[in-house]
Amino acid sequence: MDEHQLTFVDANRDLQALPCMAVVLGHPGFWLGNPDTDVDALRLVHGEQSIEWLKPLPVEGEVIGRTRVTGLVDKGAGKGALLYSEKVVSDAQSGEVLAIARGTTFLRGDGGFGGDSQSLSQPHRLPEQAPDLVIDLPTRPEQALHYRLNGDDNPIHASPAAAARGGFPRPILHGLCTLGVAFHALLRGIADYRAERFAHLQVRFSAPVFPGETLRTEIWNDGSFRTRVVERDVVVLDNGRVSLTPDIGEPAGRV
Repeated sequence: MDEHQLTFVDANRDLQALPCMAVVLGHPGFWLGNPDTDVDALRLVHGEQSIEWLKPLPVEGEVIGRTRVTGLVDKGAGKGALLYSEKVVSDAQSGEVLAIARGTTFLRGDGGFGGDSQSLSQPHRLPEQAPDLVIDLPTRPEQALHYRLNGDDNPIHASPAAAARGGFPRPILHGLCTLGVAFHALLRGIADYRAERFAHLQVRFSAPVFPGETLRTEIWNDGSFRTRVVERDVVVLDNGRVSLTPDIGEPAGRV
């Protein structure tokens, strides 16, 4: 283990909070699973995610997450729909905004209602040359069962029967858990485990991950990244881009 990792878990050190925790702090839970939404919950998947950090997350304290739906796009009958949402994470005492997480949910079974058909976001284009850094990290067979304790209890991540009804051969890993593993690669590979350096991240989820698979994150010097499953050679995170604040003595604009 790299000793830098201990600053996220060892209270005897100068603790840091993982920046990517912004996506689960103040999480509203699996609200799309409520029957009142009339959404085919077993067929929805995470489509895109971005995080904007305004301040480093504190290692203790109380935060409030306020989530709202910002858009809904109809891809057409049989083609699904896109639901856009935004969560603002604020300090409960001061009201200061710490981070803004924006996500897109692909509602695979809910198109054809006659809404707007124009997508609200454009993907980041990756460089054509080979990546400058490659990092492999494992996942565990039971990882989805641990991750669902963060509040996303969609049954396709735990129940073989629910996963089958959703069109998957077995339970899949949460998209945000996949992103968390890729974020570890970014934290280690380009930020030297310094949480305060992260300013912005965006990524698209392009294919499911099954717990126990190995994730290979390919990183470019301009902050572009993508992640693939090693065992199946399938890209699962695509069009990624991360921006860091300049390091001391480092020219602005790098990464």
